[in-house]
Amino acid sequence: MMKTDYSIYSDRGSRAVNEDRADCAFCKERACFVLCDGLGGHGMGDVAAEITVSELKRYFAACSSIEAFSADAAEHAQAAVKQAQQQDSRLKNMRTTAVVLCMEGSRGIAIHIGDSRLYRFRGGRMLSRTRDHSLPQILFMSGEIEEHEIRFHPDRNRLLRAIGDDAELLRPERSEFDIAPGDAFLLCSDGFWELITEPQMEQLLQQSSCAEQWLSAMAEVVCRNGNPAKMDNNTAICVTVEE
Repeated sequence: MMKTDYSIYSDRGSRAVNEDRADCAFCKERACFVLCDGLGGHGMGDVAAEITVSELKRYFAACSSIEAFSADAAEHAQAAVKQAQQQDSRLKNMRTTAVVLCMEGSRGIAIHIGDSRLYRFRGGRMLSRTRDHSLPQILFMSGEIEEHEIRFHPDRNRLLRAIGDDAELLRPERSEFDIAPGDAFLLCSDGFWELITEPQMEQLLQQSSCAEQWLSAMAEVVCRNGNPAKMDNNTAICVTVEE
């Protein structure tokens, strides 16, 4: 595996409970970074996020390659959340987004469901981001709104897919890509990416010497741009590949 540097940040904002979860796992020459944004309120979304992160880490350690893991990782998380829903009626409405970055050598795989995002950067510039499974993303793709309008669209919280939904609504999205020295990755919940633009992400990446510095600088922007009285949970993982 290429040598990587990473940093994890999470803040509950003005909410009573932080329903975001983020963690990582390493196994031999493989790495897995996972971020979830729990849904359902009343402190139940955090349970779905916790279950999903734990199950994905467990399954990652049990798989022999990132291809084997990514083939049905979301289904394993879904099964674990569904089992908890059935065992405790208080959890029946809990759901969670999930975004996962798997790395092995010069190969990377992303899995996501919901509106937590993975951004990829090369040479200090954004290469791509995952597409949200949300109504505003559909409106942008159909040409009805501009991409920047997704951030503050009144229906931005209307998700079309999440772990914990009925099975036919699961449909995780998976993508493969190459990894090169100098690449950088940002996994983040909507409470984070809504309050920082892609040009700001790029500028701060170019000014940073490590993952922690980059993440700290972005978190300052998010905090500055947020309304202290209405601040959502905001969570991010930064991963950089050494030159």
